[in-house]
Amino acid sequence: MRRIVVRETLIVSGRGQITLPASMRKHLGIAPGSAVIVEERDGELMVKPAAIVEIDTYSDAQIAEWDREDALSADERRRILARLQTV
Repeated sequence: MRRIVVRETLIVSGRGQITLPASMRKHLGIAPGSAVIVEERDGELMVKPAAIVEIDTYSDAQIAEWDREDALSADERRRILARLQTV
């Protein structure tokens, strides 16, 4: 696997900001409003695209209801265990 290294010299603004070159943003799929991760490793900065994942929160009552709905009867449990023992 060939690793492509692209190097640019960027100027840090008085507010500590840098502008990523358009070619790098396009290559990495970084669009306006995208999130990036900046990581310091051994004196170097690594900037990489971040994935944003929506997280849902559920109440204890909702989770308890799902547990009740998913519960196995004693007969279902026996049949499943019997099938697993024959495999």
